[in-house]
Amino acid sequence: RGVTSALVGLRERPSSFLDSCRRRPFFSRARLLPGALRPLAAAMLVLFETAAGYAIFKVLDEKKLLEIDSLWKEFETPEKANKIVKLKHFEKFQDTTEALAASTALVEGKMSKNLKKILKKIVAKDAHEQLAVADAKLGGIIKDKLNLSCIHSPMVAELMRGIRSQMEGLITGLPSREMAAMCLGLAHSLSRYKLKFSPDKVDTMIIQAISLLDDLDKELNNYIMRCREWYGWHFPELGKIITDNLTYCKCVKQIGDRRNFSSSDLSDILPEEVEEEVKAAAEISMGTEVSEEDISNIQHLCDQVIEISDYRAQLYDYLKNRMMAIAPNLTVMVGELVGARLIAHAGSLLNLAKHPASTVQILGAEKALFRALKTKRDTPKFGLIYHASLVGQTTAKNKGKISRMLAAKTALTIRYDALGESTSAEMGAENRLKVETRLRHLEEKGIRRISGTGKALARADKYQHKSEVKTYDPSGESTLPLVPKKRKIEVGEEETEIPVKAKKAKVVEIKEEPEEMPEEEEEPVKKKKKKKQKEVVVFEEEVEADEEEQPTTSSAMENTEKKKKKKKRTWLLYPSFHHPKGVSERPTISFPSSPH
Repeated sequence: RGVTSALVGLRERPSSFLDSCRRRPFFSRARLLPGALRPLAAAMLVLFETAAGYAIFKVLDEKKLLEIDSLWKEFETPEKANKIVKLKHFEKFQDTTEALAASTALVEGKMSKNLKKILKKIVAKDAHEQLAVADAKLGGIIKDKLNLSCIHSPMVAELMRGIRSQMEGLITGLPSREMAAMCLGLAHSLSRYKLKFSPDKVDTMIIQAISLLDDLDKELNNYIMRCREWYGWHFPELGKIITDNLTYCKCVKQIGDRRNFSSSDLSDILPEEVEEEVKAAAEISMGTEVSEEDISNIQHLCDQVIEISDYRAQLYDYLKNRMMAIAPNLTVMVGELVGARLIAHAGSLLNLAKHPASTVQILGAEKALFRALKTKRDTPKFGLIYHASLVGQTTAKNKGKISRMLAAKTALTIRYDALGESTSAEMGAENRLKVETRLRHLEEKGIRRISGTGKALARADKYQHKSEVKTYDPSGESTLPLVPKKRKIEVGEEETEIPVKAKKAKVVEIKEEPEEMPEEEEEPVKKKKKKKQKEVVVFEEEVEADEEEQPTTSSAMENTEKKKKKKKRTWLLYPSFHHPKGVSERPTISFPSSPH
C-alpha cells in the first residue's frame, strides 16, 4: 500500500512528492528499499578464541555477512579477509596453565576471569555494538553478567570458520611456529586434565581391580595345587586333615619337615583336636624322605601363597569401597563382585547404563545366545547376573523369573548411579526388597492352592493306590447291545446262575486269586472289580468237550474237574476308528490257571 500511494502521489503531484522525499531522513526512505540494501543499525564485534589467547575483531563490511552461502569467497586470501574484519585487540596467554584454565572454562560453558577483564575493558566502551560468540551458552552468561547483547547464528558460525582459515594473516605479531607449539601444549594438557578429573573415567579403576582380582584367583589356585602336590610326596596325610588352603600353607611354612610336628606348637593356626590328629598322622606317615633344599623351596612357595592371599583380601576391600562410592545402588542389588564384572564387561558405568534390562540379564552369555539363535534353540536366561545372591537362593524353576525381574531393577539402579546426582543407596535397597518379596511369593506359591484369597494352605489328600493299567471306555461309541453280566447254564434238570467273572483264567483280570478260596469270599471282591472293568466288553463262549456223552454228577469235585477240562475262548472288543462298523474283533486265547 505504501508503494501504491507513493506512485499515485508521484503521478498526481510530482514536484511536491520529490520535495517531501528530500526533506525526509535516509532511514525513513530506506523502508521502501529491498532488505538486502538496508544498512545495519550498529557495528558488530567478534570474540575469537585461540590456543595463544583471546582475539576481538571488528566487522568492517557487514553487508557481505548477509550472503552466508558466498561468505567463504571473501576469506580466500588474507587481503580479502582484511577487508571484512579487522583485529581490534589480542590478549595473549602467559603460559600453558592459563591457557588450560581458559580452555576448561570454555568447554564447560563458563567465563574465565581473564575473559571477563577483556570484555569489560574493550567491549564495554562500545556497549551499543553486538558481540558475536561461537557458543550460545557462553553468550548467555556474558549477557547476564556484563549486560552485553550477544549474537549466535549460522552467519556467525560461517564467519568464525573464515577467520580460522586466515588466522595467521589476521592476527599480526604472532609467529606460526609459536602458535603451533601453543596448540600442541594445550592439547596435551587438556587431554591429561580430562583423563584425571572426568567422572566418566573413574570406573576404570574398578575395571582394573576386578580384572586383577580374577587373575589373582587363578594364580592362587595354581600355586596352592602345586604346593599340595609337592608337599604331598613328603606328608600325604596332611592334605586330607587340613582342607583350608591358607591354613595348609601356614602349617607347611612353620613346620617344614614332618618330623618337626611332634615338637612344635600349632595352637595359633589349628584347633586343638586337629593339631593332635596332625601330630598322630605325622608319626605314622607313609610319605617319602626329602632333603632340606626341597623343604626350603616348598616354604618359599608357601610364602608366595600367603602374600598373594593377603594382597587379594586388601584388593577386595579396595574394590568394595570403590563400588560403594561410584555405584552404591548397583552394589546393594547384586553385590560388589557381580556389579564390578558388569561394569568391566560393558566398558564403563555410562555404557552399562545405556543397555536395556534384557541385555543386562544375558550380559556375559553372548556365545550361548548366538549359538542358540544359530541352532534355533532356547536362548539363555541369565549371564553374569546368575552369580547374584538373589538368583542363587532361588529354586531351579524360578531362576529365570527372578533373573528377569532382578535385571529390570538393576537397570534402573545403574542409570540412577550413572546419571543421578545423589550418592545414597536407598533406591537400591527398595528395589532389592521388592525382588525379595516377589521371590518369597514364588516360593510359597507351590505350597498354596488357588482360592479366593490365595492364603489357604493346600490340604494333603488321602493316598490311594491306582492301577497303572489304563483301558479305553468304548461305551460311548459302541452301538452293540451290552452282554448281560450273568448267563444261565443248564446242567441237567437244575438251573444255576454262574457269574461271568467267576472264572479264573480271564486275561482282563489283573490279579488271579487261588481256586481254594470259598465262593462267599470271592463275591464281594469281584463285585468291586466289576465297576472297574466296564471298559472292555467280553464275550465268552464255552465249548464243552463231549458234553452230551458224559452225565452230570452232583458232586462238587467232578464239577470243578469238568470246568478245568472245558475249553474257553474269549473275544475282547476294542474300538477301531478305521473300521466301517466302528468295532473290530481280536480273539485272544486264555489258559486256565494252574499252581505250576
